[in-house]
Amino acid sequence: MKTLFAAIVLIFVGVSTNAQNAYAPSPVSWNFTSKKLSDKTFEVHLTANIQQGWHLYSQDQPDDAIAIPTSVKINNNPLLKLDGKVQEVGNMEKYKDKILGISAHQYSTKVDFVQLVKMKSNAMTNVSGSVAFQTCDDKKCLPVKTVNFNIALK
Repeated sequence: MKTLFAAIVLIFVGVSTNAQNAYAPSPVSWNFTSKKLSDKTFEVHLTANIQQGWHLYSQDQPDDAIAIPTSVKINNNPLLKLDGKVQEVGNMEKYKDKILGISAHQYSTKVDFVQLVKMKSNAMTNVSGSVAFQTCDDKKCLPVKTVNFNIALK
């Protein structure tokens, strides 16, 4: 009977902890917008606003990094052509931990991931995809989180 009671308590604590983590607010809020540059050319902006004390990792990391880089996935759309790679606009910090001997490229406060897209026709369409990212502060790192986006090009 004691074993059954202990098992029920452990299950309740585990479910409660996972539920709290699932609904915990993220230290990063995202804005997804587009900017028309010409008749068929747009910039897609994925802007991360990062809470004070936290940082978000760059897409490109040094060889000795243990950080999980941010990745942007843009879904295939036959009406669009991606022009180049996703660019990062922001104040990149090059972090180096002398004790552990690891490095990271990271952003604090804000970073804008920008993708240039060209429309193949004048049809109205959207750009959709996802951003997978990890955030850390001085004491802990949160698990990788994925956020979906769908941006109208107009």
